[in-house]
Amino acid sequence: MDPERAADLLARERARVEFALEEHQSAAEADSVATGAGGEPEDLAAAINQFETDSALVQRLRSELAGIAEAEFRLKTGTYGISVISGDVIPDERLEALPWADRTVEEAD
Repeated sequence: MDPERAADLLARERARVEFALEEHQSAAEADSVATGAGGEPEDLAAAINQFETDSALVQRLRSELAGIAEAEFRLKTGTYGISVISGDVIPDERLEALPWADRTVEEAD
């Protein structure tokens, strides 16, 4: 993949993930406050459920952000698009779909 295209994809994904991370972190904090607010049991259950959902999303987004940072490093060092497992080239189609991919589809399974 062209390095400029890769840098553009990674920059867009970083912006998307950082925005979503900020939203879900704020929501998780608000949910945390709601779980301690008392009230009806069904309201508490809903708040706990939402807190767990937002917390899981925050974890996933942090993992994606770490993957993006690693991909940016590989781009700088000239190893972007090369599997960290086998050294095989990662197809452009996979990198278009998942710009921070660090292995081929077969290796990811």
